[in-house]
Amino acid sequence: MKALVALEDGTIFEGESFTGPGEAFGEIVFNTGMTGYQEILTDPSYKGQIVSMTYPLIGNYGINQEDMESARIQPEAFLVKEYNAIPSNYRSTSTLAAFLQEHGILGVEGIDTRALTRHIRQAGAMRGVVSTQTLDPVQLVKMAQDSEGLVGRDMVREVTCQQPYGWSETGPCNGDGFSTAGSGKYKVVAIDYGLKYNQLRILADRGCSIQVVPAETEVDAILDLKPDGIFLSNGPGDPAGVPGVVETIRELLGKKPIFGICLGHQILGLAYGGTTYKLKFGHRGSNQPVKDLETGHIEITAQNHGFCVDLDSLDPQEVELTHVNLNDGSLEGMKHKKFPAFSVQYHPENAPGPHDSLYLFDRFIEMMK
Repeated sequence: MKALVALEDGTIFEGESFTGPGEAFGEIVFNTGMTGYQEILTDPSYKGQIVSMTYPLIGNYGINQEDMESARIQPEAFLVKEYNAIPSNYRSTSTLAAFLQEHGILGVEGIDTRALTRHIRQAGAMRGVVSTQTLDPVQLVKMAQDSEGLVGRDMVREVTCQQPYGWSETGPCNGDGFSTAGSGKYKVVAIDYGLKYNQLRILADRGCSIQVVPAETEVDAILDLKPDGIFLSNGPGDPAGVPGVVETIRELLGKKPIFGICLGHQILGLAYGGTTYKLKFGHRGSNQPVKDLETGHIEITAQNHGFCVDLDSLDPQEVELTHVNLNDGSLEGMKHKKFPAFSVQYHPENAPGPHDSLYLFDRFIEMMK
């Protein structure tokens, strides 16, 4: 079934749907990971985006329930060069096509993903539409131009949990109160801006009992839980477009140790009095080099973000730069000089990605001690 991809600047790509008919809108971005398509598809940070994979063969190891990073597929559509319909892996319980169809997500193959990636790198990430229903290129480009972008848009409300929940050995568990998965040595409130499950697994493995709360949870409600630490998760979209959360985190500073990643890192930056800006095409993949300025070590990191904290907007008397991206020099990590709070822009939970950055969870544990 023929499918067209149209970008707002008039660029058109042609492919074939491997999931049936459909139409989807979103910001078109690329991910450079060679593996981990299931974790990418279930990462809430991709809400509102159409993801194109640079690795040419996708679907070859199928889908399994253990690698889910949220309860559902998050991107609006999925673009690949070649789809493998016959997975070969002992853990596989489903094909990629069946997984996408189950969640009503359009999958398209035959796209020249190398050309698409080069175009986005040169022109920047932009709005797009992918469709099997509208095949008039001119009309499709107009639809892309008229679609809603991500700047200033609150995407967190579309992915945050509706009710608090805990974490058990088998996954999310209902009810208020801290989970029983960890030893209970440390109580952590995780604010859900669009978190990935592996963050909770890693915290539980380190002895933490966890209570996940919605993004709009107020300060008093968080402190009433008497946590030892507060974790700020990843999430989608523009941090400046999420109302209220910055003020909440600003009030929590100094009251409990805080560890933030990705969107949580950006929200901390805004709480410190800084500003954020949109990157030209973002960082998405599992091979981003980051330098730890405290140790001099180079980490290969997993990343998924389109916005960044502006280092020049932060007060150097209060905030210290700890990590920097070696590709473009952008801010990748910071810590507060007065309060027990630190954060990184990348994803240390390695799902998917390398294990280089797991020490950050240990640092959070030490801070709670």
